[in-house]
Amino acid sequence: MLAVSILAYLLANLGIGLWASRRISTTQDFVLAGRRLPLILAASATFATWFGSETIMGAPTEFVEHGVLGVIEDPFGASLCLLLVGLFFARRFYKMNIITFCDFFRIRYGRNAELLSALLIIPSYFSWIAAQLLAMGIVLKVVLGWSLITCILGSSVVVILYTIWGGMWSISITDFVQTIMIIVGLAIVATVLYNKVGGFTPLIESAPPGFFKFYPDFTFKASVEYFAAWITIGLGSIPQQDVFQRVMSAKSANVSVKATLSSSLMYLTVALLPLFIGLCGHHLYPESDNDGQLIIPNMILKHMGLPLQIVFFGALVSAILSTTSSAIMAPAAVLGENIFKFFNPTLTDQQLLRIIRCGIVVITGICIVMAVRGDSIFELVAESSAFSLVSLFVPLAAGLYWKATNQLGCILSMLAGLAAWLVCAYMETAYPPLIFGLLASIFGMLTGIVWEKVSTIKTAS
Repeated sequence: MLAVSILAYLLANLGIGLWASRRISTTQDFVLAGRRLPLILAASATFATWFGSETIMGAPTEFVEHGVLGVIEDPFGASLCLLLVGLFFARRFYKMNIITFCDFFRIRYGRNAELLSALLIIPSYFSWIAAQLLAMGIVLKVVLGWSLITCILGSSVVVILYTIWGGMWSISITDFVQTIMIIVGLAIVATVLYNKVGGFTPLIESAPPGFFKFYPDFTFKASVEYFAAWITIGLGSIPQQDVFQRVMSAKSANVSVKATLSSSLMYLTVALLPLFIGLCGHHLYPESDNDGQLIIPNMILKHMGLPLQIVFFGALVSAILSTTSSAIMAPAAVLGENIFKFFNPTLTDQQLLRIIRCGIVVITGICIVMAVRGDSIFELVAESSAFSLVSLFVPLAAGLYWKATNQLGCILSMLAGLAAWLVCAYMETAYPPLIFGLLASIFGMLTGIVWEKVSTIKTAS
């Protein structure tokens, strides 16, 4: 019965995608839902985009093992990201009336910066998409009993089809349904477990010392690692096409800001439920700790009745589907708008739309290979955010708020940040590699600004 329910739910998503396809006539319809989303759809789309496998399967495992300090990155850093987008980026982006995040780089820094930003942002999604496909494969393997590869391939086909058919419209509508499933499903499971445990007191009393500690030890190394945890997703996911698409899909600038701020609050509150569920599972069924990323799914299968299993796995599948579809569409849009169109500016709108749809298939194929080889969902997501943090955040933020920035500084910032991060990751430095990458990115931007000023002074003299 559980397997039938999950398969029926997957087919329902395909039906929604096919229905939404009737609203697609232009690239803007496909990528940005025609910029017509009301507040409730815009907010649910942003929330559901972020509420993925790492939230339900990755973060609870980290929480059980390392306490609150183990999940600063997600959900706290992720909520911070949405808050910052709503406060400092949403309104400015919306008023630019552009299709992709990389269009900003063309307008602010020039064509070369646009191309480089596109070449960097596309691979930054691969790890994130792979994490979602891996999670979906793991879940379906548990429920259906099929092989992991078969489950990954099957779920990938579902996501590809409803994303290609309806674009942002189908994603937004399915995200709305999936958001309801997520909140209701997790709330019911959390309530049942709360009653089984007997409240919060037994959990607090049985936790090891320092488990609920929110601040690190006051040493330089611990402080740097704590800061890195906050900014990995907190800043690293700001320069991402999927976030940008939600900002631009709202029907007005005010709706865009309100939707992003609302999704930040929704994420912070709802994302605490999987942590609580994981901790309850650890307390009630400590033998399930050996299940790793499956700690919650296996606990539900072994110790809960069928109705609760259907509710939980419906919420889990919803979370993964919503994140996967958004993550796949984002780099495909950049591929068409900022790479293919860069080399062939005469592309018609319909040709561009076909390229974006083909890009969805190609990118998913690459990520399927990564998913089959991947291990940790949580680490795959962190890797994706770190990539964009060290290469794209500084040029984005500086370009919006500092008039002195220029193309040379932008390009040096992107290349220096990425190079420093890769070298430090290879060397396994004592401090998080993304810190070195971020500092190098800042230095690259400053170098470009100083170089231009010096050149101007020399020319004038």
